[in-house]
Amino acid sequence: MTWRNGLDGSEASEVMRLLDTTEAADGVAPVGEHVILRLKAHRDLSEQIEPVQADVRSEHFVVRDAGGTLIAYAHLDTEHEDAAGQLVAELAVHPEHRRQGAGTRLVEALLERAQLSAEPAEDSGRLRIWSHGEHPGALRLAERYGMHRPRELWRMGRELAEPELPEADPPEGVSIRTFSPGEDEAAVVAVNHKAFSWHPEQGGMTEEELRTKEGEDWFDPAGFFLAVDERAQLLGFHWTKVHPDGTGEVYVVGVDPDAQGGGLGRSLTVAGLRHLRDTGRSRVMLYVEADNVPAVRVYQRLGFGKWDTDVQFGR
Repeated sequence: MTWRNGLDGSEASEVMRLLDTTEAADGVAPVGEHVILRLKAHRDLSEQIEPVQADVRSEHFVVRDAGGTLIAYAHLDTEHEDAAGQLVAELAVHPEHRRQGAGTRLVEALLERAQLSAEPAEDSGRLRIWSHGEHPGALRLAERYGMHRPRELWRMGRELAEPELPEADPPEGVSIRTFSPGEDEAAVVAVNHKAFSWHPEQGGMTEEELRTKEGEDWFDPAGFFLAVDERAQLLGFHWTKVHPDGTGEVYVVGVDPDAQGGGLGRSLTVAGLRHLRDTGRSRVMLYVEADNVPAVRVYQRLGFGKWDTDVQFGR
């Protein structure tokens, strides 16, 4: 096993193939979207610049077999620490190389790395590790290392044909339009920051990150809805996404706290759901914090049910 603070284009491509293989076997991506975007940046940048550039946002742990084949990978996020200062990791083990110690090696390396980077009074409790889809292998490792579950993220979904989508007109004086690339980024980032100031990942989105996502194949401004008042001031937004298998996603719904309480979030959500249905999507999903009871209830009233759970383990 080796540690990296930067990957060359070839190794980044290897890691992405490993992640694709793991997702195909498990039915759920082993890492979050931000990890994929960083790997793509390594791949694309390394085609132009040598030697490999260090990455101050990520650390990479790579496990290869005796023949040099990549069999496991872990990503440690050193940029987006959560509110308590923990470092957050995600990992994947090739389906054909599981239960052979690769996952254990990665977890122990991550725990050691977190301890080395901690203050003297801290220990490896600074580390949090995601298990997307609550994978049985991750549950075994968590039990072995005495980890608890400080955070759970539910994936909820529904069919778009039934039940019928409700009517949900925006509040008086508010209209809904679609996103204009090159014009709306600053306003969306400002509202996003206010709406998700409490959120360890979403709240830190920058204009640069938004523009990076605009370059992704799935980005469609026609599915990005903005609610504005009579002065054209942005009050909230609903950003939808379509996955390669055709599943729609309520990607982000953000409402300025000063505009909450009047049904604007519901109106934006329904506008996006209608768009996904009308463009041929048969089902839709979303992610929501399991302990965000008001949000869960809103989505349940809109016909969503729990599909599965992403669990963050720590000790």
